[in-house]
Amino acid sequence: MQKIKILFVCMGNICRSPTAEGVFAKLLADQQLKHFFDIDSAGTHAYHVGEAPDLRSQRAARARDIDISGLKARKVIYGDFEDFDYILAMDEENHALLKQACPVEYQHRIHLFLSFAPHLKVREVPDPYYGGQYGFENVLDLVEEAAVGLLNTIKAERNLS
Repeated sequence: MQKIKILFVCMGNICRSPTAEGVFAKLLADQQLKHFFDIDSAGTHAYHVGEAPDLRSQRAARARDIDISGLKARKVIYGDFEDFDYILAMDEENHALLKQACPVEYQHRIHLFLSFAPHLKVREVPDPYYGGQYGFENVLDLVEEAAVGLLNTIKAERNLS
């Protein structure tokens, strides 16, 4: 079976998308499904290429037993649209930027990440960068819900157990 490839995307790839990558990686490990997936994260902008996630994101994740300290920021590249099965934007702005850059034949791969958690009645993962610690906790809460919804959707579509 070919691996399912997922890319989490925010603006700078130092807060929301690495958090989502870490949360999803932990969920896969907990359910012993890691071998079915390749996951990554990226930003629509090159502000922080090569940098580790924001220390506040790392601390908040670590408090939930998620280690994102080894991740490095990168920018979305043209090949990502072909390579990844799911490209998950954290907000409407980045969703629009991805749609604009994406070839027509891969548009169906781009989704708002929180569309996998419709019960939350929230469409965007807010950027916590300029806020306080609560913002990073809120990001984790939202991302954890969407990660479960995403995995359940994929499991149903691909008959994974």
